[in-house]
Amino acid sequence: MTDFLIRGAAVLGGTPQDLLLRDGVLAEVGAAGTVTAPSAEVVDAYGLVALPGLVDLHTHLREPGREDAETVLSGTRAAALGGFTAVHAMANTDPVADTAGVVEQVWRLGREAGYADVFPVGAVTVGLAGERLAELGAMADSAARVRVFSDDGKCVSDPLLMRRALEYVKAFDGVIAQHAQEPRLTEGAQMNEGELSGRLGLAGWPAVAEEAIIARDCLLAAHVGSRLHVCHVSTAGSVAIVRQAKAQGWNVTAEACPHHLILTDELAATYDPIYKVNPPLRGASDIEALRAGLADGTIDIVATDHAPHPHEDKDCEWASAAFGMLGLETALSIVQETMVDPGLLDWAGVAERMSYAPARIGRLTDHGQPLEQGNPAHVVLYDPSARRVVEAAESASLSRNTPYAGMELPGRVVATFLRGRPTVLDGKLT
Repeated sequence: MTDFLIRGAAVLGGTPQDLLLRDGVLAEVGAAGTVTAPSAEVVDAYGLVALPGLVDLHTHLREPGREDAETVLSGTRAAALGGFTAVHAMANTDPVADTAGVVEQVWRLGREAGYADVFPVGAVTVGLAGERLAELGAMADSAARVRVFSDDGKCVSDPLLMRRALEYVKAFDGVIAQHAQEPRLTEGAQMNEGELSGRLGLAGWPAVAEEAIIARDCLLAAHVGSRLHVCHVSTAGSVAIVRQAKAQGWNVTAEACPHHLILTDELAATYDPIYKVNPPLRGASDIEALRAGLADGTIDIVATDHAPHPHEDKDCEWASAAFGMLGLETALSIVQETMVDPGLLDWAGVAERMSYAPARIGRLTDHGQPLEQGNPAHVVLYDPSARRVVEAAESASLSRNTPYAGMELPGRVVATFLRGRPTVLDGKLT
């Protein structure tokens, strides 16, 4: 394996340093210009920010079953271009990832692809049907070593079943990642409930449908002493509930998605299904609360909820269109735009919320480590001074449902290294 000497990168936005990547680890870290390695390939990183490889706790890779939308290979290529070295693949595939056999298949596809480590998320219930628990223990003991379980796309709405799942995963330090959506309150819902939904004639999706499930599950997690992770928090009320749960010392973590940090429900007025997502885009006050919660640590992580869909599932009338949008290749730029540039987070805070914390929640041991000597050489080089216009056709994803097409965003991932091997160099896949 070729050694790489990264010269003059601002580690977490600090003073320029040299990083020597050798045999999959950071062999040496020192002040800029002090590290020597005659045989190494030199990467000039002056003016670039060095971050630990990003970790996404919430990615839809669609394989097996919907390879027309995405595959593990195409999805991890998109991940690498976004600076991610590890992604958690959600269970709503076909067949559902509810057995050891399916999660091992996804895990092996990730190893074969080689662009990012893939950690399968196991389903909580058989077939995502919400009726009986899936083989949680078998998935945990499998080669994939599953530690995150979720019926994402559907809510585990039965409180007794949710309690049993929380109790079960305690045996192997697992976590239940809940898609908080009370189904009876969201039947036929199409967008955020409010004055605009009434004016547009689209069925409203009330904030309380999310908040009620989060409140219930925080109480359940506290009652049984288990770990709960709340997927894609989208309302100010949800942030307040998570904040209160943490104040009680309960073992609750939560995520916000990039699109909920920047896009509002006003975009639904276009009737363009590109903006149809679950949970829906909310109002400006919700965005403000999410940003504040992410800044103060109430919201632990940024997770993309990368949800690719083929053309025919999005290029139709709003009511018939699929929920979801792409997120892997633009996440870091959105976080810079909404959190770093306004001064709500520094680059160390970005590393915490996009690398360290998601790795801790997912119980990963080989990711989410500081850029220090001896640690795995998962490194991202990022140019925060760059500007780019998002072009949907240039995405590595098989799908094109990005809500940012034509939008100018800050920043550019220049290089991504997975165990010291470049998956992206000069902004291009290797």
